[in-house]
Amino acid sequence: IVAGAMAERTKFSTYMIYSFIISALIYPLVGHWIWGGGWLSELGFQDFAGSTVVHTVGGFASLAGAMVIGPRLGKYNPDGSANVIPGHNIPLAALGCLILWFGWFGFHPGSSLSGLDAHLIAKVAVNTNLAAAAGCVATTMLVWWRYGKPDLSMSINGALAGLVAIPAPCAVVSPQASIIIGLIAAPVVTFGGTALDRFHIDDPVGAFPVHGMCGVWGTVALGLFHGSEGLLTGGGGKLLGVQALGSLSVVTFTLGSMWIIFKLLSATVGLRVSEQEEIRGLDIGEHGMESYAGFQIFLTD
Repeated sequence: IVAGAMAERTKFSTYMIYSFIISALIYPLVGHWIWGGGWLSELGFQDFAGSTVVHTVGGFASLAGAMVIGPRLGKYNPDGSANVIPGHNIPLAALGCLILWFGWFGFHPGSSLSGLDAHLIAKVAVNTNLAAAAGCVATTMLVWWRYGKPDLSMSINGALAGLVAIPAPCAVVSPQASIIIGLIAAPVVTFGGTALDRFHIDDPVGAFPVHGMCGVWGTVALGLFHGSEGLLTGGGGKLLGVQALGSLSVVTFTLGSMWIIFKLLSATVGLRVSEQEEIRGLDIGEHGMESYAGFQIFLTD
């Protein structure tokens, strides 16, 4: 998740360092708070498959990294406007999205930790698919209405937005609520990306809007739509308050700690490649090879 937000300008060696830190410290701490009997678990915080533990952590770590490393060369103009830097291969990106979507059927039902609870597995799978489909369709229509053309890259992120919002509540909400959760994820991811450009925060793949913002939305949505304890299902506001507190705590911890870590890495081993290396491509400068043989020769000619 973090590598996507910092793509095309990060040193590979530093990537290895921060990935180790996140995997060894940040994720395990938050995982213990929620899944390991920690303080949020004791308060009654719920996150079935990771809207907070996985996606909110990754999304806000992405935000910290993108803020510290700065935008790609040529992303923003002196007048403040943003330039579109097209993705390399949209068909492959779409294929990757579909593979991820399919993988979510192992990810979420597998989070039941049992192959015997057929009712729970079926419910989780249906809710996952409905949220993803709703997010994809709603984002497609919203972008089409706003910009005059449907944008496949945003449709991809819309599907992922639904898939990110539904992990926390997928076992405890109705199919109808899953559709609503996916629908609301669409404006979250669409306008979230626009907000980043206003602050000149360059996130090439939309990692923060998809994972960070939609992770928070899914966490809060559980407190709204929980089948028996949700605010909108007659259960009162207690669970919603716990979900909001937990989400805010994880956001604060992750964003603050990772911002400090990225600042320290930038000041010591270095975080960003040189301008020349960024222009030539990290495949050559960081890995000593060309992704596509002969392209660099053609480029310099």
